[in-house]
Amino acid sequence: MILMTFLYLQSGTSEFLETMSGDKADMDLIGKFGVGFYSVFLVADKVRVTSKNNNDDQYIWESTAVDDFTIAKDPAGNTLGRGTQIAIHLKEDQDQYLEDKRIKDLVTKYSEFINFPIYLRRTVSKAVEPEKPAEAKETENKKVDIDDEEAQVEDVKDEETKDKPAPVTVTYDEDELMNTNKPIWVRDPKTVTTKEYEDFYPVLTREHGSKAMAYTHFKAEGDVEFKAIMYVPDKAPKDLFHMDSRHNNVKLYVKRVFITDESKEFLPQWLSFLKVLVDAEDAPLNVSRETVQSNKSIQSIRKHLVKKFFDMLKSLSQDEEKYTKFIQEFGTSLKLGTMEDRDNVKKIARFLRYRSSNSDKYTSFESYVSRMKKGQKSIYYVIGGSVDEIKQSPFVEALLARGYEVLYMVEPVDEVVLTQLGNFEGKTFQNVAKSELNLNDEDDAEALKELETKFLPLLDWMQAALINEIEKVRVSKRLTTSPAALVANDFGWTANMERLMESQAKHTDNPMHMFAKNQKKILEINPGHPLIQSMLERASKDPKGFENDKQFQDITKILYEMTLVRSGYALKEGVKNFAGRVENMLRISLNVDLNAEATFEAPQAEDRDEEEIKAEIEQREDILKADELKPGTMSAEELNKMLKEFTDSTNPPRAGYDANKDGEIVEEIIAKNEEELDSEDSEGIKAVHDEL
Repeated sequence: MILMTFLYLQSGTSEFLETMSGDKADMDLIGKFGVGFYSVFLVADKVRVTSKNNNDDQYIWESTAVDDFTIAKDPAGNTLGRGTQIAIHLKEDQDQYLEDKRIKDLVTKYSEFINFPIYLRRTVSKAVEPEKPAEAKETENKKVDIDDEEAQVEDVKDEETKDKPAPVTVTYDEDELMNTNKPIWVRDPKTVTTKEYEDFYPVLTREHGSKAMAYTHFKAEGDVEFKAIMYVPDKAPKDLFHMDSRHNNVKLYVKRVFITDESKEFLPQWLSFLKVLVDAEDAPLNVSRETVQSNKSIQSIRKHLVKKFFDMLKSLSQDEEKYTKFIQEFGTSLKLGTMEDRDNVKKIARFLRYRSSNSDKYTSFESYVSRMKKGQKSIYYVIGGSVDEIKQSPFVEALLARGYEVLYMVEPVDEVVLTQLGNFEGKTFQNVAKSELNLNDEDDAEALKELETKFLPLLDWMQAALINEIEKVRVSKRLTTSPAALVANDFGWTANMERLMESQAKHTDNPMHMFAKNQKKILEINPGHPLIQSMLERASKDPKGFENDKQFQDITKILYEMTLVRSGYALKEGVKNFAGRVENMLRISLNVDLNAEATFEAPQAEDRDEEEIKAEIEQREDILKADELKPGTMSAEELNKMLKEFTDSTNPPRAGYDANKDGEIVEEIIAKNEEELDSEDSEGIKAVHDEL
């Protein structure tokens, strides 16, 4: 006999555990107190449980969850033979639980994988043909003896069509098995086929036709015991990085009974794309659902899941084609992990992949380090909008010319990621768009000093022309083909970081934000470029004549703005000023007067004629007719009623409000206006009114 003394608005198991301490609380209590049975009274007025076992009579337990319950022998006798039957008397507003679909959804969600079958008995109606009486069958059999077979077939068809009885509707009970999916995670992974894992994925995700890129099936033992299957989806969800999106992708089961999928504590946020099923065996997790949110075992499960993810990722990375697809879909998630998960940042770094100047394929930091040149101490990288854009960047010219490999990064977050990493295996990360670029060329230091001395007149002239835009001008060692480049100092922002930070509107008034934003850039010029050499020749002729050479000032500003755009920065003064200076240079090169203006005679638009105005008025009247609105046809009473209904619907009655008085005022206004329209002095107004 089952004595259910726990049917009140609290969990009997939870109350029991509160009275225990120490290791006693780790008892396996599932099923001992009927966890969660009290919830039936949320939808039921009364519950009756009829139960019978082999060693006792059949009893009925009944309660309305008000004051008490009753237990008595079933007056009907031992009708069950063995087992339990529960009758739920639903509340009037809870008839949704009588619908087949609702019942199926609940069973599918919470009991889909339990080890005993669950059937839904439904009443089914079906139209069937009635059986023919025995006499009719004998008559048909006799017709077989007719000699003329063709005539016989025709006669039989005619008679069957003529005497065919109408279908009969048959009603019967049908049992439908609802938990058909098998819990493959409880089996030994060696016995589960690849197809079974693939078929189970859409069952787990409830996404028909969905596929997984990779999976792992494992059992955890030790401080916590559970079985789990972890999948990497074939494609990233569209809302993966939306702040308001929820990705509850870890389904927690206890002994194949679904507990929850609403806890986000089982995985860090950067792994929210994973689809995971966890089936726990330990008592603390199966006591009640409220303990799931606070139990220490969750942290242990979390560590196991993260560890298994890295194991799965290591295996996946052995297949270059599959791992390339993973990086394209979830590479950004790994990068976010370097900022969110400081405990695993070094592990994550080993699985990051970038394109580089060495190959169009993705490469790892480990592979990059293995290809570093003699004496190279840094991992060089540059960030841009696309790989094609980066390949044309002036920042990589000298590096590529000297045979150094450069990593190409195309996501704004990459610069933040490498700042978080700091180094890889002792090799620091060097942004080639920053001021200090170490190319291991200490022997060229003297040559660089000589160039700076030689170009000093030009440096002074350009510094004076760009005094408000840049920090300084200097001879570059990173350029080979471009005339100039604009680099950020060690405390300023590169073009990529500037775009990233400017998109964060809430930080624009931050003191650190303003400090970094206001850091001026450094203009580097290429001493081997013919344009720079020509500018040096011009500056050397008259080192003091800068202020009188307006053309040189424009050339310098054009060169600066071209370099600004090519280096990835936005024009500070806008496109109009830049375009104006370019136009002036074109005029000078073509011997066009700088003050000459364009000539253009624009034809004047004509006023509308009367026919066009009349046609427009007729069109307007047609529109009004179509909307059933005719000007001047609404009476004062109709207008008054319409205004009153509108007022009543939009404004609640006020204290002391007199609706009749307001109505009288409206009628007076309408009557007065109609008198004015009908008067001789208002013929012009009336004509306009009629026209409109």
